[in-house]
Amino acid sequence: MRGIFEDELKKLHGKFTEMGINVSEAIYRASKSFIDHDKALAQQVIEHDEQINEEEVDLEDQALMLIALQQPVATDFRRIIIVLKASSELERIGDHAVGIAKESIELKGEHRVKSIETEIAEMTNTVRSMLEEVLDAYVKEDATKAKRIAKDNQKVDDEYARVREKTVQSMKEDAKVITGSTSYLMVASYLERIGDHVGNIAEWVVYNKTGHITELTTDQHPEVK
Repeated sequence: MRGIFEDELKKLHGKFTEMGINVSEAIYRASKSFIDHDKALAQQVIEHDEQINEEEVDLEDQALMLIALQQPVATDFRRIIIVLKASSELERIGDHAVGIAKESIELKGEHRVKSIETEIAEMTNTVRSMLEEVLDAYVKEDATKAKRIAKDNQKVDDEYARVREKTVQSMKEDAKVITGSTSYLMVASYLERIGDHVGNIAEWVVYNKTGHITELTTDQHPEVK
């Protein structure tokens, strides 16, 4: 009976990791569509979000089925709950990727500022690296690594601040970029929020290992709807 539970839980972890990889790809494609002015790629990200949502629902169904059929003890129950909580964070990250894609479609191609887009590309690399690292920490139940990843979120906040600073400066220097400035700030905000959600996953990894909820990150910016 114990072996069946472990096998099913392993499958659940595998599906979570697969969902995480798909979400990471969505971030990459959304940011690339924004920087490359590729509206077709942006549309693909939007359409692909339905699959990510379905993956979350499938994870929830399997997790609840595992609880119902295997009647896990307290420690095992916590391991299942972590999957539900962490997959919800992944779904929110996918939503933010969609937000970036929508900005790609709405923003006009004129008067783009290359230096700001370079910063956005760097932010994208940072949050994707954090996400991939936290997925590894999740699989290995590595609380120490999770704590280190959460601290990396400060780098995302710093990058966000640089985008804001450069955007404001560009607006002062050239009024023509004002139209696109909102999109730059929105995309940077989406990426900043992705960093926060990765930090939340890291917190759940620590909880899984210790049984204690520890706040590893703090929100410095308002939620992007």
